[in-house]
Amino acid sequence: MDSNLKNKTILLFDGYCNLCHSSVQFVLKHEKNNDLYFTSLQSPSGIEILNHYSINPKETDSLVLIEKNKAYIKSSAALRVSKYLKGLYPIAFGLLIIPSFIRNWVYDYVAKNRYKWYGKMDNCLVPDGNLLKRFL
Repeated sequence: MDSNLKNKTILLFDGYCNLCHSSVQFVLKHEKNNDLYFTSLQSPSGIEILNHYSINPKETDSLVLIEKNKAYIKSSAALRVSKYLKGLYPIAFGLLIIPSFIRNWVYDYVAKNRYKWYGKMDNCLVPDGNLLKRFL
């Protein structure tokens, strides 16, 4: 994996998903610091990261969080992102005590229906201005 990506906290998301796009916008608006970097699962850096961590994009196709050189998927990724947010959002991190098979059942249900409920973009999210440096 590219040495520029090591030791970064990276949120990978489905670049065509309206729900994922909205989630990234929410994180950018509410994060405490500018600790997170972003890339779509479909981008060259996203594919490189997935390959490095042996993550099958057919099994995990919505959110992946790379934190301290460890990959988290599905509900674990979503809940861990809450640590980086302002206000009361970090409380959601405590939901990790719920067994992952329960959390991931809910997560998978939403992920399976996200295009039907929220729609799909024709193109991946393209950041602008000073946000560009936070996207890989």
